[in-house]
Amino acid sequence: MKETAIVTGGSRGIGLAIAKQLGLDGYQIAIAATGHISKYKEQLAWFQREEIPCHYIQGSIDKKEDREKIISETIHRFGGIHVLVNNAGVAPAVRADLLEMTEESYDRVMNINSKGTMFLTQAAAKQMISQPLEKRRGVIINITSCSSSISSINRGEYCISKAAQSMITTLYADRLAEEGILVHEVRPGVIRTDMTSGVTEKYDKLFEEGAFPIKRWGTPEDVAGVVSALCSEKFLYTTGNYIDVDGGFHIKRL
Repeated sequence: MKETAIVTGGSRGIGLAIAKQLGLDGYQIAIAATGHISKYKEQLAWFQREEIPCHYIQGSIDKKEDREKIISETIHRFGGIHVLVNNAGVAPAVRADLLEMTEESYDRVMNINSKGTMFLTQAAAKQMISQPLEKRRGVIINITSCSSSISSINRGEYCISKAAQSMITTLYADRLAEEGILVHEVRPGVIRTDMTSGVTEKYDKLFEEGAFPIKRWGTPEDVAGVVSALCSEKFLYTTGNYIDVDGGFHIKRL
Protein backbone atom coordinates (compact mmCIF):
# COMPACT_ATOMS: atom_id res chain seq x y z
CA MET A 1 0.00 0.00 0.00
CA LYS A 2 1.25 3.47 -0.88
CA GLU A 3 1.96 5.79 2.02
CA THR A 4 -0.01 8.99 2.55
CA ALA A 5 1.15 12.50 3.41
CA ILE A 6 -0.95 15.36 4.73
CA VAL A 7 0.32 18.83 3.86
CA THR A 8 -1.45 21.72 5.56
CA GLY A 9 -1.44 25.04 3.76
CA GLY A 10 -0.70 22.98 0.68
CA SER A 11 -2.56 25.04 -1.90
CA ARG A 12 0.25 27.50 -2.69
CA GLY A 13 3.80 28.56 -1.96
CA ILE A 14 5.95 26.33 0.21
CA GLY A 15 3.10 23.95 0.99
CA LEU A 16 2.25 23.33 -2.65
CA ALA A 17 5.91 22.73 -3.51
CA ILE A 18 6.13 20.20 -0.67
CA ALA A 19 2.92 18.45 -1.74
CA LYS A 20 4.18 18.17 -5.32
CA GLN A 21 7.58 16.84 -4.28
CA LEU A 22 6.13 14.25 -1.91
CA GLY A 23 3.73 13.22 -4.65
CA LEU A 24 6.65 12.71 -7.01
CA ASP A 25 8.34 10.72 -4.22
CA GLY A 26 5.46 8.27 -4.32
CA TYR A 27 3.12 9.49 -1.58
CA GLN A 28 -0.62 9.86 -1.85
CA ILE A 29 -1.34 13.48 -0.97
CA ALA A 30 -3.98 15.09 1.23
CA ILE A 31 -3.87 18.88 0.90
CA ALA A 32 -5.57 20.96 3.58
CA ALA A 33 -6.21 24.68 3.09
CA THR A 34 -8.83 27.27 3.95
CA GLY A 35 -10.17 28.20 0.49
CA HIS A 36 -12.92 26.52 -1.49
CA ILE A 37 -11.71 23.79 -3.82
CA SER A 38 -12.82 25.86 -6.82
CA LYS A 39 -9.94 28.27 -6.16
CA TYR A 40 -7.36 25.57 -6.72
CA LYS A 41 -8.42 23.86 -9.95
CA GLU A 42 -5.11 24.57 -11.65
CA GLN A 43 -3.02 23.37 -8.70
CA LEU A 44 -5.02 20.16 -8.29
CA ALA A 45 -4.98 19.50 -12.04
CA TRP A 46 -1.19 19.16 -11.81
CA PHE A 47 -1.55 16.11 -9.55
CA GLN A 48 -4.06 14.59 -11.93
CA ARG A 49 -1.72 15.08 -14.88
CA GLU A 50 1.11 13.46 -12.93
CA GLU A 51 -1.23 10.60 -11.91
CA ILE A 52 -0.63 11.32 -8.22
CA PRO A 53 -3.56 10.46 -5.93
CA CYS A 54 -4.57 13.73 -4.28
CA HIS A 55 -7.47 14.74 -2.05
CA TYR A 56 -8.31 18.32 -1.11
CA ILE A 57 -9.78 19.14 2.31
CA GLN A 58 -11.11 22.59 3.13
CA GLY A 59 -10.53 23.66 6.72
CA SER A 60 -8.63 25.86 9.13
CA ILE A 61 -6.35 24.15 11.63
CA ASP A 62 -7.30 26.52 14.45
CA LYS A 63 -10.75 24.91 14.52
CA LYS A 64 -11.16 21.54 16.27
CA GLU A 65 -13.88 20.34 13.89
CA ASP A 66 -11.69 21.12 10.88
CA ARG A 67 -8.71 19.30 12.37
CA GLU A 68 -10.93 16.28 12.93
CA LYS A 69 -12.15 16.54 9.33
CA ILE A 70 -8.60 16.63 7.97
CA ILE A 71 -7.73 13.42 9.82
CA SER A 72 -10.98 11.54 9.14
CA GLU A 73 -11.19 12.42 5.43
CA THR A 74 -7.58 11.42 4.87
CA ILE A 75 -8.11 8.05 6.53
CA HIS A 76 -11.39 7.49 4.67
CA ARG A 77 -9.80 8.30 1.31
CA PHE A 78 -6.37 6.70 1.70
CA GLY A 79 -6.57 4.33 4.68
CA GLY A 80 -3.88 5.83 6.91
CA ILE A 81 -1.47 8.67 7.64
CA HIS A 82 2.28 8.23 7.31
CA VAL A 83 3.55 11.81 7.00
CA LEU A 84 2.20 15.05 8.43
CA VAL A 85 3.72 18.32 7.24
CA ASN A 86 2.55 21.18 9.44
CA ASN A 87 3.07 23.99 6.97
CA ALA A 88 -0.07 26.10 7.44
CA GLY A 89 0.60 29.42 9.10
CA VAL A 90 -0.13 33.11 9.01
CA ALA A 91 1.75 36.33 9.58
CA PRO A 92 0.17 39.26 11.39
CA ALA A 93 -2.44 41.00 9.25
CA VAL A 94 -0.71 44.27 10.16
CA ARG A 95 2.93 44.59 11.15
CA ALA A 96 2.99 46.67 14.31
CA ASP A 97 5.59 47.64 16.87
CA LEU A 98 5.72 45.31 19.85
CA LEU A 99 4.24 48.04 22.04
CA GLU A 100 1.28 48.37 19.69
CA MET A 101 0.53 44.66 19.16
CA THR A 102 -3.12 43.84 19.78
CA GLU A 103 -4.44 40.83 21.66
CA GLU A 104 -6.64 40.04 18.66
CA SER A 105 -3.63 39.77 16.37
CA TYR A 106 -1.71 37.71 18.93
CA ASP A 107 -4.61 35.29 19.39
CA ARG A 108 -5.14 34.85 15.63
CA VAL A 109 -1.48 34.09 14.90
CA MET A 110 -0.99 31.84 17.92
CA ASN A 111 -4.23 29.90 17.40
CA ILE A 112 -3.30 28.99 13.84
CA ASN A 113 0.47 28.64 13.99
CA SER A 114 0.88 27.11 17.44
CA LYS A 115 -2.41 25.71 18.74
CA GLY A 116 -3.39 24.34 15.34
CA THR A 117 -0.01 22.66 14.91
CA MET A 118 -0.09 21.25 18.44
CA PHE A 119 -3.46 19.56 18.22
CA LEU A 120 -3.37 18.43 14.58
CA THR A 121 -0.09 16.74 15.42
CA GLN A 122 -1.71 15.10 18.43
CA ALA A 123 -4.53 13.70 16.30
CA ALA A 124 -2.24 12.52 13.50
CA ALA A 125 0.15 10.89 15.99
CA LYS A 126 -2.67 8.87 17.54
CA GLN A 127 -3.59 7.56 14.10
CA MET A 128 0.04 6.74 13.28
CA ILE A 129 0.42 4.82 16.55
CA SER A 130 -2.50 2.60 15.54
CA GLN A 131 -0.73 1.60 12.32
CA PRO A 132 1.78 -1.26 11.89
CA LEU A 133 5.40 -0.59 12.77
CA GLU A 134 7.94 -1.43 10.09
CA LYS A 135 11.02 0.76 9.83
CA ARG A 136 8.92 3.54 11.32
CA ARG A 137 5.28 4.38 11.84
CA GLY A 138 5.40 7.92 10.60
CA VAL A 139 7.17 11.23 10.12
CA ILE A 140 5.99 14.64 11.32
CA ILE A 141 7.63 17.78 10.01
CA ASN A 142 6.96 21.28 11.30
CA ILE A 143 7.70 24.13 8.92
CA THR A 144 8.68 26.94 11.25
CA SER A 145 10.89 29.91 10.35
CA CYS A 146 14.18 31.58 11.09
CA SER A 147 11.89 33.84 13.13
CA SER A 148 11.72 31.12 15.79
CA SER A 149 15.07 32.41 17.01
CA ILE A 150 15.48 35.83 15.33
CA SER A 151 13.78 38.93 16.74
CA SER A 152 11.45 41.01 14.55
CA ILE A 153 9.90 43.59 16.85
CA ASN A 154 7.24 44.59 14.33
CA ARG A 155 5.78 41.09 14.19
CA GLY A 156 6.40 39.70 17.64
CA GLU A 157 3.38 37.42 17.63
CA TYR A 158 4.77 35.60 14.59
CA CYS A 159 8.18 35.09 16.24
CA ILE A 160 6.55 33.81 19.42
CA SER A 161 4.34 31.39 17.48
CA LYS A 162 7.30 29.98 15.57
CA ALA A 163 9.36 29.58 18.75
CA ALA A 164 6.40 27.67 20.18
CA GLN A 165 6.39 25.38 17.14
CA SER A 166 10.06 24.65 17.77
CA MET A 167 9.21 23.42 21.26
CA ILE A 168 6.27 21.45 19.86
CA THR A 169 8.83 19.69 17.67
CA THR A 170 11.02 18.89 20.66
CA LEU A 171 8.15 17.65 22.81
CA TYR A 172 6.64 15.37 20.18
CA ALA A 173 10.05 14.05 19.13
CA ASP A 174 10.64 13.04 22.74
CA ARG A 175 7.19 11.53 23.24
CA LEU A 176 6.84 9.71 19.93
CA ALA A 177 10.30 8.21 19.46
CA GLU A 178 9.26 5.09 21.38
CA GLU A 179 6.26 4.79 19.07
CA GLY A 180 8.40 4.71 15.94
CA ILE A 181 7.41 8.23 14.85
CA LEU A 182 10.11 10.73 13.91
CA VAL A 183 9.61 14.47 14.30
CA HIS A 184 11.65 17.16 12.56
CA GLU A 185 11.64 20.91 12.09
CA VAL A 186 12.50 22.85 8.95
CA ARG A 187 13.30 26.56 9.37
CA PRO A 188 12.95 28.50 6.12
CA GLY A 189 14.62 31.88 5.85
CA VAL A 190 13.68 34.42 3.20
CA ILE A 191 11.62 32.45 0.69
CA ARG A 192 9.93 34.07 -2.30
CA THR A 193 6.22 33.53 -1.57
CA ASP A 194 3.04 35.57 -1.18
CA MET A 195 3.96 36.17 2.46
CA THR A 196 7.19 37.97 1.54
CA SER A 197 5.86 39.80 -1.54
CA GLY A 198 5.26 42.98 0.45
CA VAL A 199 8.89 43.23 1.63
CA THR A 200 10.70 42.39 -1.61
CA GLU A 201 12.64 45.65 -1.67
CA LYS A 202 13.85 45.17 1.91
CA TYR A 203 15.28 41.72 1.25
CA ASP A 204 16.66 42.56 -2.18
CA LYS A 205 18.76 45.20 -0.45
CA LEU A 206 19.95 42.74 2.21
CA PHE A 207 21.07 40.30 -0.48
CA GLU A 208 22.98 43.07 -2.22
CA GLU A 209 24.65 44.06 1.05
CA GLY A 210 25.83 40.50 1.72
CA ALA A 211 23.65 39.74 4.75
CA PHE A 212 23.13 36.23 3.37
CA PRO A 213 26.10 34.00 2.48
CA ILE A 214 24.06 32.54 -0.39
CA LYS A 215 23.04 35.76 -2.12
CA ARG A 216 19.62 34.93 -3.50
CA TRP A 217 16.02 34.42 -2.52
CA GLY A 218 15.10 30.96 -1.36
CA THR A 219 12.41 29.11 -3.30
CA PRO A 220 9.57 26.88 -2.14
CA GLU A 221 11.36 24.06 -3.95
CA ASP A 222 14.45 24.59 -1.75
CA VAL A 223 12.28 23.84 1.28
CA ALA A 224 10.49 20.95 -0.42
CA GLY A 225 13.80 19.23 -1.15
CA VAL A 226 14.71 19.16 2.53
CA VAL A 227 11.28 17.85 3.50
CA SER A 228 11.61 15.14 0.87
CA ALA A 229 14.92 14.00 2.35
CA LEU A 230 13.54 13.93 5.89
CA CYS A 231 10.57 11.85 4.76
CA SER A 232 12.82 9.31 3.09
CA GLU A 233 14.32 6.36 4.93
CA LYS A 234 17.71 8.07 5.14
CA PHE A 235 17.03 9.61 8.57
CA LEU A 236 15.86 6.67 10.65
CA TYR A 237 18.17 7.44 13.59
CA THR A 238 17.39 11.15 13.76
CA THR A 239 14.58 12.98 15.54
CA GLY A 240 13.96 16.31 17.24
CA ASN A 241 16.39 18.22 15.02
CA TYR A 242 15.96 21.23 12.80
CA ILE A 243 17.46 22.22 9.47
CA ASP A 244 17.90 25.84 8.43
CA VAL A 245 16.92 26.53 4.82
CA ASP A 246 18.04 30.15 4.88
CA GLY A 247 21.03 30.62 2.61
CA GLY A 248 23.34 30.50 5.63
CA PHE A 249 21.69 33.48 7.33
CA HIS A 250 21.97 31.72 10.69
CA ILE A 251 25.78 31.78 10.54
CA LYS A 252 27.31 34.26 13.00
CA ARG A 253 29.98 36.27 11.24
CA LEU A 254 32.52 38.95 12.20
